[in-house]
Amino acid sequence: MIGKNGFEDENGNGGARSERAPASARLDRLVAQARWAALWEETWPVLWRGLAVVLLFLIVSWSGLWLDLSPLWRRIGLVILATLLVVALLPLTRLRWIERRSALSRLDQEAATRDPALRHGPASAAQDTLAVGATDAGSRALWDLHQRRSARAVAALRVGRPRPGMVRHDPFALRAGLIVAAAASLFAAGPEWRERIGSAFDWHEPAMPSPNFRVDGWIDPPLYTRLPPLLIAMDGSEQHLRAPINAQLIVRIAGQGKAAANTTLTANAGLVPVPGQEPRPDLREERYRITGNAELTIVTPAGRQRLTVDAIPDRPPEVTAIGGPEVNGRGTFNLTYRAKDDYGISSAEAVIAPVKPGRSLVPLPHIGLALPGDATGDTDTKTLVDLTDNPWSGARVRYQIVVKDEAGQEGRTPESEITLPARPFRDPLARALAEERRRLVTAPDTDRPWVQSALDALIVAPDLFTPQPAVFLGLRTATERLRRARSDADLVAVADLLWEMALKIEDGDLSDAEKQLRQAQDRLKEAIERNAPDDEIKRLTQDLKQALNKFLSEMAQKQGRDPNKSGERQQKNQQSKTVTPEDLDKMIQDMADAMKRGDTAEAQRLMEQLRNILENLQTAERGSRSDQASREMQKQMRDLDAMTREQQGLRDQTFKDQQEQRDGQRQPNRGQPQQGQRGQQGQKQQGQQGQGQQGQGQQGDVGERQQALRQKLEELQQRMKENGMRGEQGLSDAENAMRDAENALKDGDSGEAVDAQGRALDGLKKGAEGMAQQMQEMAEGQGEGQQEGGQQPGQQGQAGARDDDPLGRPTRGRDMSDGRVRVPTADESAVQRARRIMEELRRKLGDPTRPREELDYFERLLRRN
Repeated sequence: MIGKNGFEDENGNGGARSERAPASARLDRLVAQARWAALWEETWPVLWRGLAVVLLFLIVSWSGLWLDLSPLWRRIGLVILATLLVVALLPLTRLRWIERRSALSRLDQEAATRDPALRHGPASAAQDTLAVGATDAGSRALWDLHQRRSARAVAALRVGRPRPGMVRHDPFALRAGLIVAAAASLFAAGPEWRERIGSAFDWHEPAMPSPNFRVDGWIDPPLYTRLPPLLIAMDGSEQHLRAPINAQLIVRIAGQGKAAANTTLTANAGLVPVPGQEPRPDLREERYRITGNAELTIVTPAGRQRLTVDAIPDRPPEVTAIGGPEVNGRGTFNLTYRAKDDYGISSAEAVIAPVKPGRSLVPLPHIGLALPGDATGDTDTKTLVDLTDNPWSGARVRYQIVVKDEAGQEGRTPESEITLPARPFRDPLARALAEERRRLVTAPDTDRPWVQSALDALIVAPDLFTPQPAVFLGLRTATERLRRARSDADLVAVADLLWEMALKIEDGDLSDAEKQLRQAQDRLKEAIERNAPDDEIKRLTQDLKQALNKFLSEMAQKQGRDPNKSGERQQKNQQSKTVTPEDLDKMIQDMADAMKRGDTAEAQRLMEQLRNILENLQTAERGSRSDQASREMQKQMRDLDAMTREQQGLRDQTFKDQQEQRDGQRQPNRGQPQQGQRGQQGQKQQGQQGQGQQGQGQQGDVGERQQALRQKLEELQQRMKENGMRGEQGLSDAENAMRDAENALKDGDSGEAVDAQGRALDGLKKGAEGMAQQMQEMAEGQGEGQQEGGQQPGQQGQAGARDDDPLGRPTRGRDMSDGRVRVPTADESAVQRARRIMEELRRKLGDPTRPREELDYFERLLRRN
């Protein structure tokens, strides 16, 4: 037998003990696991009830219910939820471990369920003891065999997963609804989910809601200051601001109720009330004009606020005359001055007063001056004044320049005595009539007898003074009318007759067109100065265009009748720049557009520039050069420009024909339905049917035009050689490329023709650049010292080709606008648009019903601007 040391004893029980020891330890572990599983099955339903209470709290919090409850009800809600949580978790205190026998029975049931061979209860059997027959050897042998089999069965036992039976405890699956509701409320809470949970524990009483009204204040500086509005922060603090004098302080009270009605404003003497908007039940507005240092006290139910405004004074403008009148060739003159003001000059004029007191038939002339572009006083402002048809021209007067700002303050130059420039007359008789007309108008009481005597003397010897019958008859009529004149109107009529005769003698019929042009300029200038409506500006602009066209036409006819004088004028003005009718039309259109935008200063500047140009035209009458070689070179440049445009047109036509041929080749392969479509397109577009033959005909026509263009280029190169100019490689390349294009068109190869025509265009451009370089070198060799387009350095006040390339086309820096582009809100000035936007922001800010975030955004916008 072995004993304790591993040998069997006398009863043979050593092997049974060695097998039962591991089985017993495993069985103990299984029993412990079974106890935990049974405990979890009883604990989980209780924990879920507590978790359900927690989910209910989260649902209430994330849905924002706490935000709508008072602190008292928040406490009550938390107490209820806490009570529910305690009640739900109270059964946990009654939970106990199950007994070992119950754990063994659980193991036996799970074993039988998993393996029918183990339905005899191996776990319980492993714990059995032999009750009787312990001394019987046979019983002991059978018991040992039973124990070994039980040990092997214990090794196969497993503890199943806990089965709390939630379906039995929650047959309606309310737990799933709580989970879904919690997820949905979390999504609704968004980034505020933490704050909403914390709101359940916020038991502080909320601040009393402020009255449902709003007070906003701002300061609107005058428009002429070009300063942005100043926003007043209505936060109850004392504020100190600076604003221009004559600015408006505006306080707007929006809302209803006693709070809005009890808001009071107390202003000192520096604030003068001005009418504002009509009061409404929900809106009240108070406006004050700042006339000095101002104080305003605003008392509301929410508190008291004091506002102090220091008025920025508006100093009177300062003006300085730059020299005296600069007389031009036709009797017009320029007045130049410098003006300085805080915010800008609103008007400027030259005030004329007679040297000797006395009566006159017509009032003194009113001379309006152009406004300066800036008010710094650093730039000169020049104005062209035309008094040639005024009876006061040539009279001795006192004059001074007077400028005003928007506030009505004046600045004056020292008074000086000058003789108003008059139109010069080459004809002695015309000069005498103009002089007598001036004496008659400016001093009718004292000089009328002298004028009568002078007219009588002029008709004494008609063959000497008035050889033309029409002039003699007109002079005799004027003499008799003056003798019989009984009123000022009669004297004025005689003066007008004398002036008309002087103009007829001096200029002939051209003076009528010139007079109409001057009248059109004066009417448009006067309309611009008084800011006339758009319809009137448009009508006067059209009148000016018509008068300008008539003047240019008659001036050209007169030059054609007198070629010798025309050539002399060309030699005198060969360094002046040319101006085209298109340039004048564009300037007039820009002037009208400036008035539409409300930019009066820009319109006046353009008007003065136009008057200067027309004055130069009337003085010079023509500004082209007299040098025959130079004119010939310019003609060659224009011809080359025309060739370039024609070559571009031929290339576009060739490319179009090529595309039409390709479309014609595709269409027959598109099936029968396309036949009807092609027939319909043929009715809309000429030449769609029979595209093959017609395409060849078009190529033949383009080829003939290409050949004619090449011949023109050959003639141009021959003329260049005759004028002593060297040949240009670019023109030679263009000629070769044209010949290639011509051959390709004859062969029907449109693709090759397009490429060759592109090379021809490149050659023409290179040739134009070379010709321009040669012209510049020739001009420098002759010592002309001219700039591009013939303008001397520093020459100003002339329009022309300074911004043109050698072919006469506008360069990139020149304004390419032709007035056809419509810009939205172009008729509204920037200041008006900005004030309209600010007013809309204030209107929305004054609505207390808007969300707080939106009101804050509007306030930030107003503060930023």
